[in-house]
Order: sequence, then structure tokens, then C-alpha cells
Amino acid sequence: TLKAKRGQSFRAEAFMGIMRSEVLNRLKASHPELEVNNTYGYRTKHARIANDIAKSHCADAFCIAGNLGAERLCEFFFQKQTRRNNRQIHKLSILKGGIRKRNQAPFEVKGFRLFDKVACQGEEGFIFGRRSSGFFDVRKLDGTRISAGISCKKLHLLEKRRTYLTEIRKEEALPALPEGRGLRA
Repeated sequence: TLKAKRGQSFRAEAFMGIMRSEVLNRLKASHPELEVNNTYGYRTKHARIANDIAKSHCADAFCIAGNLGAERLCEFFFQKQTRRNNRQIHKLSILKGGIRKRNQAPFEVKGFRLFDKVACQGEEGFIFGRRSSGFFDVRKLDGTRISAGISCKKLHLLEKRRTYLTEIRKEEALPALPEGRGLRA
């Protein structure tokens, strides 16, 4: 028998390659009056170092945009995709007699659904857990828990759930690299 270890999956890289070309083609089709070109990491890095901008995803996006004289806001939108429907009705642990446990929670409790954006204790968060008693688990998108169990009376609905949850974050950048130094130098 052959005992070979399975290598690393390149599914994410292949997906990004397909998405990049698709976004580029759609952008060219929707704005034929604009010059739309592909960019590469070495160009972005050169622009970032030449303008003494610290390394971050936001800084790379700023350099790719090409308007280096613009004022930066130091805030960005962070988005996370969520499942629209959890269709699992029964748990897989079947009881004696072939009885299956119901595994569906009511999708709306006291007017709130999973992943609704709410104001909780002076902060904005998302409902990550709901209980039929009317208490909710409220967290930020990075998983930081605002409240493990807060009453629906203390919550204020800001926005109904969507496929993409959006949160405004402050940009925290790494310090700039010394002149001429790369990541592997």
C-alpha cells in the first residue's frame, strides 16, 4: 500500500484567481470609459514604501487605487458572509425507537433573528445566539462577546440581517519597513 500524505489544498488560491479575473472583466464591461488594469504585489509594495505608508490591507488598497494624494480615513468596512438558511431539522443522534430530536430553534424570537445588527450597552454588535426566553448572545464580528445573555428589552434593532454583515473598524497598521528591506531580507 502507498502511504502518501495529502498535501495542502489550493482551493482558496484558485478561487481568488478566478474571482480576480471575473471582477476585472466585470469592471471593464461596466466602465468602458475608464482604464482598468490588473496590478501586482511588487507594484503595490513599491508605492507603499515610496510614500512611507505602513503595511496593512487598507494601505495596499489605498496604493492600488492610485490616488496617493488623497486624505486617508483610517476606517474601513469589515464584512463577513453568513449562512442564509440552516436547514438541519433533526439531530443525527437518533433515540431508541427511531425518534429523532428536533434541532430547529425558532428563527425569530421577540422580533429578533440570528445575525441582526443591534445596539447593546452602547456598542454595535450582532446576535450570535438566541434563546426562546428572549435573551441573546451579542458579539462583534471578530468574536468579541459584548454580552453572553442580555434581555431583548435592552436591545435596539439597528439593521435586519443580510448575507454580508458589515462592521466599521479602525485601521491598525504595522510599522513601515526600513528602506529597501523586504519581508525575507
